[in-house]
Order: sequence, then C-alpha cells, then structure tokens
Amino acid sequence: MNSGRQSFGKRFIMMVIGILFIGICVGAFRLSAFGVDAFTCMNLGISGFLHMSFGTWQLIMNAFILVVVFFGARSCIGAGTIVNMIGVGYMADLICWVVQDVVCFEMTLPWRILALLTGSLFAGMGVAFYMVAEMGIAPYDSVAIIIEKATGGKIPFQHARVFSDVTVVIVGVVFCLMAHGELRLIIGIGTVCNALFNGPLIQFFKVHLAERVLRGS
Repeated sequence: MNSGRQSFGKRFIMMVIGILFIGICVGAFRLSAFGVDAFTCMNLGISGFLHMSFGTWQLIMNAFILVVVFFGARSCIGAGTIVNMIGVGYMADLICWVVQDVVCFEMTLPWRILALLTGSLFAGMGVAFYMVAEMGIAPYDSVAIIIEKATGGKIPFQHARVFSDVTVVIVGVVFCLMAHGELRLIIGIGTVCNALFNGPLIQFFKVHLAERVLRGS
C-alpha cells in the first residue's frame, strides 16, 4: 500500500509540474512576441475576435474539446485534465500581467529570444510530464491520440500532433485577421517552431526524461 501511495504521490507531483511548465510555456511565448504555440494561437485569435479574456475563452474551448475526448479517448480524462483546462490559460494571463503591468519589465530582444527558447523547452517537457503521469491530459493534447487511434496507428502521435497544430494555427490566423488584430503577436517564428517540433519534442522528453523520472532511474 505504501508503494502505491508513493507511486500516486510521484505521479501527482509530475502532473502538477507538467501543468506548471505548460503555464510558463504559454506565458513565455506571449511575452516573446515572436508568436505563440499552436493552441494558444487559435485561442488568442478567437478571444480577440470575441473581445473575451484569453483564459476564459481557453476554458470554454477546452470544455468543448473535452466532450469529443469523452467519446474518442475517455482514458485520457482525469484530475490533470481538469486542472490543465482551468489553470493554464489563467496562469499565462497572470504571468503576463505580473511582467508587463506589475513589474513593467521591458522585453528587449535578448529577453524575447530567451522567452521564446524557454517556451519551446517547457512546452515539450510539460506535456511529456503530465502524459507520463497518467492522471489525465489536456483536452487538446488528446486530439493527436484520437487521430492515432482512429487511423490504427498509421498516423503516429508525433505526426498527428503536427497536423493538429498546423490546423489550429490556421484557425487562429483567420480569426485574428477578421478581428483586425496584430498578427505578429500570435504567429511568428515561435509558432512555426512549436507547430513543427512540439510533437517530436514531447516524444523525446517522454522517453528520455519523464518516464525515467517515474521509474526513479
């Protein structure tokens, strides 16, 4: 029983750390002004079009996707799913508010580059950690799993993730243009790098970091 409790405790901590990493990732991408990750790109584009806060719209979108996940990959739903869908958007809003409005920190080019690199690194590690924890993953991260499952493995997770990322980026750009928003704030080199490499990075960190941490090796 103690072993089971220790395993649960380790998985719970990994889940929380993973979600914290994702919140940092989204906040860092937004601060970099080099473009955000794919899912954030879509949600910033739509929330700007609807004149709604990013955190609130992301929660609504996650709830919608959660319904699809319930029928397509129910095993992906858990405590981590709920914490992620509620916490990440508002955590990113908080980080941006503190840096931009409270501290009034000037994001010069070197700091923007550092924020971009931080966002890219934490994106892959964050998703890998809470996927390996198996306490539920974010609704959007389940989409690639559903695609892999629906195709009988013909489209592996990393390729399915690239497909879904590119798709939501296109949606975000369309809504941003309709809202006459600043396109550079939601799409740029950061978005391209994330859309193309996030899937492979998640797979890398799952195998070489998260799974090793869980095994204690």
